[in-house]
Amino acid sequence: MIKFENVTKVYNKTVRALDDVSFNVKGGEIVGFIGPNGSGKTTTMKLLTGIIKADVGKITVNGFNIRKNPIKAKESIGYIADSPDMFLRLKGVEFLDLIGDIYHVPQEKRKERIEKFAARFDLTDSLSSPMMSYSHGMRQKIMVIAALLHDPPVWILDEPMVGLDPKSAYELKNMMREHAKAGNSVFFSTHVLEVAEKLCDRVIIIKKGKLLYDGTLEALEAQNKSGSSLEEIFLELTGS
Repeated sequence: MIKFENVTKVYNKTVRALDDVSFNVKGGEIVGFIGPNGSGKTTTMKLLTGIIKADVGKITVNGFNIRKNPIKAKESIGYIADSPDMFLRLKGVEFLDLIGDIYHVPQEKRKERIEKFAARFDLTDSLSSPMMSYSHGMRQKIMVIAALLHDPPVWILDEPMVGLDPKSAYELKNMMREHAKAGNSVFFSTHVLEVAEKLCDRVIIIKKGKLLYDGTLEALEAQNKSGSSLEEIFLELTGS
């Protein structure tokens, strides 16, 4: 469902944020994207969603080329950015209605999905309040609901657990499992190796714009004969 083929991105003609990076994410998979700060994770997310353009390479989402057919590709994506601080003057329900209009979600389905997701995230009583009054965690929850409102097959989530309380994080992880089980794909970045270990079918490790590893954490652990923990292996691999 995601094909990232030989992609390079250079900023200011000098900073090589991504260097000939390739990977795939299939339907039914949850893939964790991990690496140190500044390794190229957010750049990858922005390229996948069409926010920025690659200098070299080809990106396909759900069969659609992100450059040649951007609208169809973006209709297939549910994206949670690394910051939830946007459209804060709108009420929660107004923001979700705006997203519903953009993605042409029918009113009846929209209402049903908003009610379902708001109940799962304990946001029902806050939807009529301006998002400016929300805590960081509440804003993150509303962004999660907005990303999933049009029922996209491909989820691209940039640090989605940040700011969520334990119950909401638990709910989101369950939703990610449900989504993948239905044959869809989830690609998410995280700094928490424990989350990746428990949730992911596969992990991709990146450092300074280059892929270091693409496979299961079990296989990564099996490659290391020293008996080190996964955390220690990751730190050694990335030089962190």
